[in-house]
Amino acid sequence: MAGHLIVGLDVSTRARAEEIVTALGDTVEYYKIGYQCFYGADGFALGKDLIAAGKKVFFDLKLLDIDNTVEKGVAAIAATGAAMLTVHAYPKCMKAAAKAAAGSDLCVLGVTVLTSMDDADVKEAGYERDAAGLVALRAQQAKEAGIGGIVASSHEAEMVRTILGPKMAIVTPGIRPAGAALGDQKRVMTPAEALAVGASHLVVARPIVEAADPAAAARAILAEMAGFGTRLA
Repeated sequence: MAGHLIVGLDVSTRARAEEIVTALGDTVEYYKIGYQCFYGADGFALGKDLIAAGKKVFFDLKLLDIDNTVEKGVAAIAATGAAMLTVHAYPKCMKAAAKAAAGSDLCVLGVTVLTSMDDADVKEAGYERDAAGLVALRAQQAKEAGIGGIVASSHEAEMVRTILGPKMAIVTPGIRPAGAALGDQKRVMTPAEALAVGASHLVVARPIVEAADPAAAARAILAEMAGFGTRLA
């Protein structure tokens, strides 16, 4: 397959999260636990239980603090056996995270520009660059910091791949199957489009979690991803 599907458990109760995991069964091996699930659904314990059950867990916590605090937080997540963790893509933060993750299997990801933000939002936040320019800067800084990859919109994935090279992860949220509602996302692509421009991991939440049949929705996305890989062969 040309990439990895990560299902975002963006729900408020552990019971609901477990319903989704049960419904998906062996169809999905990778789960993202973000703020809503982490704080509202005992997500830290849920994540550890998923890891113990053989699943891969991506803690999307977007850490940012003084170096020592980031280092200790990342070390705590690494000790769980988690596969991925996000930090804000500031150079000192990424360097502290890379130091803490060294020797573990944890892939630290730097969050560049959120997929809910466009050029106007970036300007309003005080940056003199457009969204793509800020993503490019953060990608280069992530590479220099020695972390495992970045989180970026699929719209910047092709550019980012030229900066990061072939080995670092490019995790793209804002993935929507053709015809799906955009929600609060502004820079989105279909699964095949995202893989075509260099994404390595695709994060999908609502189109699967809110589907009447989550497993069928996930299989449809996986089929599109697998078909892309076949076309590359």
